[in-house]
Amino acid sequence: MNSPVEKIKTEKRQLLKEYVNENIRRNETHFYGNNDAILAFDLDGNVILVNTAFEKLSGYSIEESIQMKLQMFFRIESLDKVFHYFHKATFGEVQNFDCLMTTKDGKVLELNITNIPIVKMDSIVGVYAVAKDITQIKRKKSEVRKIEEFHRLLTDNVLDMILSTSLLGKILYVSPSCQSILGYTSGELVGKHSSILLHQEDKEKAILDRKGVISSLEIGRNSYRFLKKDGSFVWIESICNPIVDPDTKNILEVISVIRDIIERKNAEQALWNRKKAFRDLVEHSPDAVIIVKDEKILFINETGVGLLGASTPEDIISKSILELIHPADHEKAKKRIASVIDGNTTEFTPFNIIRLDGSSFEGEIKGIPTFFQNQSAQHVIIRDFTEKKKTQELLLKSEKLTIAGQLAAGIAHEVRNPLTAIKGFLQLMEKQLEEKTYFDIIKSEMDRIELILSELLVLAKPQDLKFGIENMHSLIEDVKTLIDTQAIINNVQIEIVNECKDMLIHCDKNQLKQVFINFLKNAIEAMPDGGMVTIEIKLHNENKIKILFKDTGVGMPHHILKRIGEPFYTTKENGTGLGIMISKQIIENHNGCVHFWSDEKGTIIEIIIPIKMDK
Repeated sequence: MNSPVEKIKTEKRQLLKEYVNENIRRNETHFYGNNDAILAFDLDGNVILVNTAFEKLSGYSIEESIQMKLQMFFRIESLDKVFHYFHKATFGEVQNFDCLMTTKDGKVLELNITNIPIVKMDSIVGVYAVAKDITQIKRKKSEVRKIEEFHRLLTDNVLDMILSTSLLGKILYVSPSCQSILGYTSGELVGKHSSILLHQEDKEKAILDRKGVISSLEIGRNSYRFLKKDGSFVWIESICNPIVDPDTKNILEVISVIRDIIERKNAEQALWNRKKAFRDLVEHSPDAVIIVKDEKILFINETGVGLLGASTPEDIISKSILELIHPADHEKAKKRIASVIDGNTTEFTPFNIIRLDGSSFEGEIKGIPTFFQNQSAQHVIIRDFTEKKKTQELLLKSEKLTIAGQLAAGIAHEVRNPLTAIKGFLQLMEKQLEEKTYFDIIKSEMDRIELILSELLVLAKPQDLKFGIENMHSLIEDVKTLIDTQAIINNVQIEIVNECKDMLIHCDKNQLKQVFINFLKNAIEAMPDGGMVTIEIKLHNENKIKILFKDTGVGMPHHILKRIGEPFYTTKENGTGLGIMISKQIIENHNGCVHFWSDEKGTIIEIIIPIKMDK
């Protein structure tokens, strides 16, 4: 049997239920037709009544629900909150809170509950609980918060600068990376017009680009210079995107993603400089340079235009390279072209070259695989062999004559001394003998020997100098071209450093070439394992020019250096010892002088000659 207390509680619940039912009958539609779940509790938390919306929400029938108590519907982690707000409602306060409820099938829902006191004759007899399912709303809010947090983290930590501006260009937001790129904090820029960041020369362009983005509603991309806080400028790339209200189609703001591209700009400038330097080098090369593809000429430099007798590059471009080569050499040329197309570099090969006017000259051609306008092509170098051949012949002839002259002088000197003694003794013997027929014959033959010796001495005399106005740089370049092959074979690099630009001097160019060749050959032979020869041309004073030949060879000890220039003194196995002597003599004939320095780091030869010869 139930205790008296239980009987009283049961009676109270019954009375409360009748009272609630009476109220519901007055507004039945509001209770049962309400989309929100409604529960009625007595003061002990027992369920008195629920509506059909609660049945759908919880999965419990009305009969099942009225057998349950308040705490049976909610997750344990929400019970403190549920009891707290229920208790406050029993004191007459309307309460609203969120909590978690478990449905009959175990599903967890997020609810927003409003507790409303049930009042009867000024006494609180129970509590209505109006519950709204906010699970989806909560999830959407959570997703929105996650997205917002993601965007915040993205904009706050991305290396690029995010800039938001109004339609009129006022800065609404700038990401913290602004400080690392421009030196400004966000607070220093927000509220100001974005044009204050632009370089004066870029403002007009940036304004036009912005107008284009706004009018077309398309993303824009361009590069500008932005002002940094320290007053300097930095190159940036801006990707500009208008944000449009989907309902009104009005532009809400313009978002720009700004990236520091100063390193890229510097790299582009460096690449452009290298390309320009290379193009200048090719354009002003002393050799003719032609770019060929499928035997068709695509490019020719200024030297090539002049060498082939053309007026402009257009006279040569689009022609077949075979048109520039004598028909007798066509087969050889085609083999060289095929070899270069296969990726091989050909050596300089002699060809008979035909100019546009029909004349020809002896030349040599080298082919190198290359790329031109993003396509594989052939880099062809053409050299006029005529001057080189003349120089080689002059050099050979000069060496032969010099050696012959030196030998002739030596023979004349050695023979004349004993001849003088013989002539003296014959004159003494002539006075003592009566028969002089044989003496006359001997004297006649000795006179003939003296004549021959005189002719030998004429051979030993220096050749007459043929002076003219010459370009010193061109002389050096000619000699370098002549000696380049030997230098390459010996792994030696020759570099010319000219501080005098187009300096003109009064000289015998062939004899100076002989001097320069001698010194360069000596320098190359002093570096059997390869090295560097530097030729420096500079002013010695206002009337004289200085040419320095510096090698990185093994050098010469002091005792050898002192004897440099002595006739027939040489350290070479097959040398004659005449090269340096002849070179010094030629420079002295030009009113110049030669000096030598040497140590273990290499040898320096200094030539000083007047810019204009004294009359």
